[in-house]
Amino acid sequence: MLRRTGSQPWDLVAALAVTSTVGYGVMFYAFAIFLTPVARDLGTGSAQVTAALTLAIVVNAAAAPLVGRLLDRYGGRWLMTGGSVLGTLTVLAWSRVESLPALYAVFACMGVAMALTLYEPAFAVVVSWFDGRSRATALLAVTVVAGFATTIFSPLAGLLNEWYGWRQALVVLAVVLGVVTVPLHLLVVRRGPDDAHPPRTGAVGEALRDPAFWLLTGAFVAQSGAVYTLAMHLVSYLTSLGHPGPFASLVTGLVGVLSVTGRLATTGLQRRWPAATVAAVMFTVQAAGAALLPALGGTASGAVACVLLFGIGYGVGTIARPVLFAEHFGVAGYGAIAGAATLPIALMTALGPLGGAGLEQTAGYTSVMVAVAVLCLVAAVALVVHHRRGRVVLRKSPTPQG
Repeated sequence: MLRRTGSQPWDLVAALAVTSTVGYGVMFYAFAIFLTPVARDLGTGSAQVTAALTLAIVVNAAAAPLVGRLLDRYGGRWLMTGGSVLGTLTVLAWSRVESLPALYAVFACMGVAMALTLYEPAFAVVVSWFDGRSRATALLAVTVVAGFATTIFSPLAGLLNEWYGWRQALVVLAVVLGVVTVPLHLLVVRRGPDDAHPPRTGAVGEALRDPAFWLLTGAFVAQSGAVYTLAMHLVSYLTSLGHPGPFASLVTGLVGVLSVTGRLATTGLQRRWPAATVAAVMFTVQAAGAALLPALGGTASGAVACVLLFGIGYGVGTIARPVLFAEHFGVAGYGAIAGAATLPIALMTALGPLGGAGLEQTAGYTSVMVAVAVLCLVAAVALVVHHRRGRVVLRKSPTPQG
């Protein structure tokens, strides 16, 4: 009998919500605030400095499969605690860099810290403790709170930069990161019931031979590429359509707010319809928003309407992915399987905006919006095919004899 004693440790969910918020705020969203002063002090361009964050994302992706296997074997406490310590040290080191090579070395280490502390390990811990509807609710709680990371830390980093300069501001943020995340990961994170999900060897190999793995991974690779490409280029595109900069920034900010709305709606709808179907519908709505933007985005109301359509599905992939992977492959070996899927998804996150920039330079922004819409539709179709395949398998399964 599976042991879920006292089950559903909501204190753990609260802790992971807080640590994810601080982790993303300090190691990811604060970067944009310090981009210009760092480039100025290092005597280089913004593109060269931005490459440091791209490197961190790539390292995060490369480390994800190994981190997933370690999470399955040892649980999250010591891995996430170690990642918090490493993250704190790398932010402190960032405040002292004097050259581009040093910056790249720091961000390579930060990529490892990200792999050990952000959404993927947090989701693996949640999946190990929760099942069914409570799993979706727990994942929602973590992502809704962490969705405010940019709202909290972008202004905070801006104020600290204004008051103390970027180097001292990073020291303050490093202290915040360490003081908040290290004790929470050490004292609150704990391993799920061992007999509920015993470690399983060969889980990744089995998953890689399952077409469902490739359908799910392909869906979220496509959707991640669409989301991050549009997010990175939306302000520039809206200004190219003639909108003032402040309006373009304000409309782009709606995407973050709507991501919370989309996650809430998705979790509620999953109680009545399959998770794959709900996510596919959301991705289709996103495709409509991106496809209509070239035609309607010239007016303020049209731009807002299209961004609303796209934004409603912005954060859906984040919560749908762990639900669907755990639903299909189970809890045993989840960390390793999710880590294997994270590698191409994170690479697309890093490289998608770059591809969008290249497409814009060769064919214009309309082509970028069409490409974003196509990626969203590909994601939706992949999820529909996955869901239908699952139903066929269930129908073909032999009926137990009583």
